[in-house]
Amino acid sequence: MNIHEYQAKELFVKYKVPTTIGGVANNTEEALKVAKEVIGENGPWVVKAQIHAGGRGKAGGVKFLTDIKKVESFTQDLLGKTLVTHQTGPEGKVVKKVYVQEGIDIEKEFYLGIVLDRQNEMPVMMASTEGGVEIEEVAEATPEKIIKINIDPAIGFQGFHGRELAFGLGLPKSDINTFIKFASALYTMYMDLDTEMIEINPLVQTPDNRFVALDAKVGFDDNALYRHKDIEALRDLGEEEPTETEAAEYGLSYIKLDGSVGCMVNGAGLAMGTMDTINYVGGTPANFLDVGGSASAQTVAKGFEIILKDKNVKSIFVNIFGGIVRCDRVANGIIEATKITKINVPVIVRLDGTNAKEAAEILNNAGISNIITATDLADGAKKAVAHAK
Repeated sequence: MNIHEYQAKELFVKYKVPTTIGGVANNTEEALKVAKEVIGENGPWVVKAQIHAGGRGKAGGVKFLTDIKKVESFTQDLLGKTLVTHQTGPEGKVVKKVYVQEGIDIEKEFYLGIVLDRQNEMPVMMASTEGGVEIEEVAEATPEKIIKINIDPAIGFQGFHGRELAFGLGLPKSDINTFIKFASALYTMYMDLDTEMIEINPLVQTPDNRFVALDAKVGFDDNALYRHKDIEALRDLGEEEPTETEAAEYGLSYIKLDGSVGCMVNGAGLAMGTMDTINYVGGTPANFLDVGGSASAQTVAKGFEIILKDKNVKSIFVNIFGGIVRCDRVANGIIEATKITKINVPVIVRLDGTNAKEAAEILNNAGISNIITATDLADGAKKAVAHAK
């Protein structure tokens, strides 16, 4: 789960991570109120679009202003505008609120972030002197400029971790303790709140040698939200893909993609393998959809319904391995699902495992013209791609 920048900065304040002062606004009146009462009549101010995507500055969603009238006019222009960034995709995202923050003097810009290093099974804190630049660009062009340190949760963030980062950034001795304090507070927040990622880009150093989080991007582990009801309350469903939200309500794991072959699979690993096979035979998957190990007619029907909300879908590949759930039960579920949901594209079905032979007979005898059986994964993928084309 991702949150807005203004929400992330409220959490920074709670964890004593130095950041800018400011406030969120849903209209120009609120923006002016924040600018005058929270920051001050004389500014300067920065107005920032609040969407769940990076690259807002390049898309025209961030502006430094010294005239209060321009705070009003820029906010008015920004609200309701569709911002297209490298992270939103071509459809972009509509700006529904802005964050008005103080403008501060900047001496230097850095990057600082924490994510989970799955290979080493521990958090990794990353820092770079290339603040203000997409970290992906830095990693590709000049990877040596990214300093990484793994932090064993058993011992937590220690002074030597901070010193290693500070030395890598070339900080003078007088700034090291201030930087360590900042990084330590950030790590505490990362662990306390079960976050998946915290990114500050840029982290700035002011002329008076303070470190300040000028931006903030925070994502949380969905599986840990039951422990953090206050964090879950920050969720903005308007920023999420509606079909993904709907699928989650029915216990389905769904992620929308850009292809034309809809996928319905049981098991995340098999789903990834199915998508790879579709790509391998020349197609493009339209989604990731894991119906889980206990697929019923209702869940299968809901899966079809969600997949078909994507108008790009030209065929559906159902790839089920019957282990806990028998293949004949899935076959009956597919037939019942066609009675519940109108399916107007070819459905290619590959069932393997427990009672697969019985399942094939059920589907072949059902007399449903747009259900096509496949003998194996490759055969099913090829048929699904061919029908999508």
